Order: sequence, then structure tokens, then C-alpha cells
Amino acid sequence: MTTPLEHPAGAVYDRGYRPYEGERGGRGAARAALVRVSIRRALGLRRSWRQKVLPWSLLAIATVPALVNVGVKYITRNTAASNFNLITYREYVGVSTALLLFVAITAPDMVCPDRRNRVLPLIFARPLTGNDYVLAKVGALTAVLFGFGFLPQVVLFAGQMYVAPEGALDYVKANSAVLWQVPVAVALFSLYWASLAVAISATTARRVVAGVALLATVLVSGAVASVLVASRGVDPGFIFENGSLWGLLSVVEIPLRMTDLVFLGHVDPQSLVGGARGAGIGVVLVYVAIVAGSLGYLVQRYRRVQ
Repeated sequence: MTTPLEHPAGAVYDRGYRPYEGERGGRGAARAALVRVSIRRALGLRRSWRQKVLPWSLLAIATVPALVNVGVKYITRNTAASNFNLITYREYVGVSTALLLFVAITAPDMVCPDRRNRVLPLIFARPLTGNDYVLAKVGALTAVLFGFGFLPQVVLFAGQMYVAPEGALDYVKANSAVLWQVPVAVALFSLYWASLAVAISATTARRVVAGVALLATVLVSGAVASVLVASRGVDPGFIFENGSLWGLLSVVEIPLRMTDLVFLGHVDPQSLVGGARGAGIGVVLVYVAIVAGSLGYLVQRYRRVQ
């Protein structure tokens, strides 16, 4: 028979734990921390090199047209072809559509693991609300997309300013409108895709399903809109050039036409909605409806876990 002294029930160890005595940031700091974590995850920072390949490769690819355009103008700077532009600032915003693959991978990666791993209660144990979570996730993806769309434009502007035959200062004066048009257009583009992608991703806990759903939405809506525009099955009171209001059904068409409104003040006639009466107003209304609807759905979706 053993005594309690031979087999003690437990022991106390002094591990030197100390209470946190630093500054407590509160709700704003918690929201900012969630934004930083989401951006790092999107860019693959502090993750394996495989997670860094896609975002940084896409950024490099998106910069290629700017480098090519500047290179051509530099080579032809003393010839009659010096005024040739491979791509314009307005068209360059459309090149950002190539980032859809990145969006389809990144948006689910930002949102789905939180629900699948059941860490949302832990996140909301901080001074955060559902609105804060939505703002942080959509804001983080918007910031990443804005950077990927804006940096190539900076390269294009700086390069063309450098090779401009009339001089850098005169080039800036002649293209001063671009200084506000580019950031506004890229911001509208980024907010649109970030809101829609995060909303679709919030419907499921599986990243693959969310990514496929986003791409399917883009492809199916574009195909349906193209067929309807080709059939011209609309009210004969509309005036056409190359499109109709049926083109508003295309998800990918809306941010591109918003870019037209920023740069041109009207919708490009060579588009799915080009030539339709009220196309500009229609584009703005659909844009607002998709962004507001996506954000409203997200707020409602994450209100349940507060």
C-alpha cells in the first residue's frame, strides 16, 4: 500500500508568465490587424514560396504591357512612329481583368478557412462586429487589387513621361487628367470585384467551390449577355451601334464600362452595351446594385455569428 507522499497528485511550476502591460488598441486596432493579416495572406507573405508565386507573377505579367509600350516609344522616339501607343491608360484598366484568376483564388482563401475551421467565434471574441469583419475583408482585397492595377499604370505614366519628346513637364501638363482618372477607375474596378468575390466566397466553407462559383458567374453571365445582344431581341425604341442593354447582364462588362465613363464620359460604342440609349445610366445602376447587394449580403451573413 502506497502513501500520498510517494505519488504526489500534482506540482506547481513557475513559467514566468506575466500579464500584458502594453497599449490596448481597441476596436480600430483589431480591425486594422484583420486587414493586415488578410493582405499578407493574399500576397503570400510569411507563407511558403508556393503561395507567393501566383500574386507576384500576375503583378509582373500585368506590368509587361507598360514596359513594352515604353520600350517601343523609346526606340522610335526620333521617328514618325513616336506617337504610337500600344495601349492607353483606359485600356490598361481593362487588362486588370486578367486578375480574375487571382481573385477567384484569393477571395475564398481570405474567407472560407475562417468558417471551415470555426474560428469566427474566436475572431468576434475581440471587440469586432460583423460589419468590421466585412469591412476588413473587402477592404483588404480591394487594396490588393488596387495595388495590382495601379502600379502598372504608374510604370506606364513614368516611362512615357521619361521618353516624351516634348519633355517630362509638358507631358504631365498634357495628361494631367490621367492623374485622377486612373486612380478613380482602378478603385471602382477593385471595389466591384472585391465585393462580389467576397460575397460569393461567403456562401460556402470550401475554397474550390467558391472559386468555381465566381468564375462560373463571370463566364455564364458573359455568354448569356453576348447571345442576347447578338439576337437584338429588345425594344425597337433603343438606338444601336454595336450593342444593347442586354449587355448589362454580363458581370465582367460593368467595371469596364464604368472605366469608359471615367475616361470618356460615355460608354464605348464598341462594347456589349455600346449604342444603347441610357447605357451610361444603366451601367451605373447595375454597378451600384451589385456592390451594394454584395455588401448587404455580407453584413447579413456575418451578423449571425456576432
